[in-house]
Amino acid sequence: MADPAMGVTPYWELTFDADGDPDAGRRDRLLAEVVDRGVRDLVVLSHGWNSDRSAATRLCGHFFEPFPELAPAARLGYVGVVWPSMRFSDEPIPDFPRAGAAELPPRPVLDKDTRHALLETFPGRATVIDRLARLLDQQPCEEAELEEFGRLVRMLVEVVPPGPQALFAADTLAEGVPQDEPEIFAGSAAEVCEEFAQALTHLESPGEAREFTIPNPWDGAHELLRQGTYYAMKRRAGTVGERGLGRVIGQLAQAAPGMRVHLVGHSFGARLVSFALRGLPQGVRTVKSVTLLQGAFSHYAFATRLPHDARAGGVLQGQQNRVDGPLVCCYSSHDSALGTLYPLASRMAGDAQGVAAFDIGRTLGPKWGAMGHDGVQAVPGTASLKLAEALTKLPVKGCVNVDAAAVVRRGGPPAGAHSDICHRELARLVLAAGRIH
Repeated sequence: MADPAMGVTPYWELTFDADGDPDAGRRDRLLAEVVDRGVRDLVVLSHGWNSDRSAATRLCGHFFEPFPELAPAARLGYVGVVWPSMRFSDEPIPDFPRAGAAELPPRPVLDKDTRHALLETFPGRATVIDRLARLLDQQPCEEAELEEFGRLVRMLVEVVPPGPQALFAADTLAEGVPQDEPEIFAGSAAEVCEEFAQALTHLESPGEAREFTIPNPWDGAHELLRQGTYYAMKRRAGTVGERGLGRVIGQLAQAAPGMRVHLVGHSFGARLVSFALRGLPQGVRTVKSVTLLQGAFSHYAFATRLPHDARAGGVLQGQQNRVDGPLVCCYSSHDSALGTLYPLASRMAGDAQGVAAFDIGRTLGPKWGAMGHDGVQAVPGTASLKLAEALTKLPVKGCVNVDAAAVVRRGGPPAGAHSDICHRELARLVLAAGRIH
C-alpha cells in the first residue's frame, strides 16, 4: 500500500532504531507484499540528517517522483529507510527552500527545535544541553567559557553506550593500531571555535576582503556542536546499515530470490547503505547497484591501502565487490559542507597537531576528504565521468565517480549544495546504474 504522501507505488518504509533493530511489522509487511506485487527492481533510499519521519518521507516522495515516467515498463518498488538522526533546524531538507531569515534565530542561538532534537538524540543529557544553550545565548567574552563549551560538547558526544555502535566510528583502519573513539579536540577548544568561525565567514563571503572582520567565536562554537553531533550520527549510520539494512536485504533475497535491489543514500545515508554491504549474508548477490549522493564519509572508505599510510585501509575495503553492478559516487564542488567543514572537522578529530594552522584560503589536502567532495579515492580502476557522460554510457561494474556539479549546485552557507539532490538527472543515473529499463 502506498504512503498517502507518496506519488509512487508500491512504497514501503523501513524504520530502524539506533542499534539497527527494525520495526518488525514494517519489515514483515515489506517481505510479504514485495512478492505479491511482483516487484522486479526495488529502489531503497536512505536519508541523511533528517530528524523526523515526515521530513524523510517528503525527501523520498520528491526523489522518487520522476521514476515511473522515466522507466514506465519497469516493475519498480520503492523503499524509504528511516533512522533516528540529528538535524539542526537551520539545515535545509533536500529540495525544500530554507526558511526565511526572519524565521530563524541568529546562528549562535540554540533554537527550541534543535534543542528538542538534541534531547531526543542524546537522552539523559538534558543538563549538559541546557548549559550549552545558555552559553550560546549569553556568548560570554571570556575564553574560559569557550573552553567549557568545548568540554560540554565532548561530554555530550563521547558517552556512547557499550555495544555495536563503537565498531563503526572510523572510516579507515590501521593494522595493529587500536581504534579509539575520535577525540573531539586536539588542542584548545577556543582555538577550534575561532577556526570554525573563520571557515564560516569564508563560506558566507567568499572572495571578499575579510581583514577588517573579526569572526564571532560563538559562531564557531555553534558549528563545533553541530560537528560534534556528526560523530554520533556517523556511528549510528554504520550500525543501522550493517546490523539493520544489510540483514533485511538478506531476508528480501530469501523472500524474493529474483528481485534486484538498488541502494541509494544521501549524506550519512550514503554511509548507511555502504555499510549495508558489509552486513549482507554470505552469498547474497541481490544488490545490483549503489548510488551515493553527496556521501558524508571518507573518500578512502573503500581503499585497500591509504596513500599516506601503507598500514591502513578503508573500513569498507573490498565491499564494492559485493555489488553485482556499479557503485556510483556523485560529488559536487558546490557542496561546502563536505568541501570545507567536513575536512576541517575530520582533521580536528584525527590530528594531534594544532588546528589553528589551517589557512582558510586553501584546502586541507586529500587526507581528510569526503566522498561527496571528490568521489571514491585510492581504489584502482575507478572510472571518472561528468554527469552527462554517465547518463550516456555508465560502466556496468566497479566504482564510478560522477561529477554532478552541473545539477547539485543550489544552497547557501554553511552547507552549500549538500542537500540539492532531488533532480531528474540523478533519478536517471540511479536507473542507469541499475540497468533498469
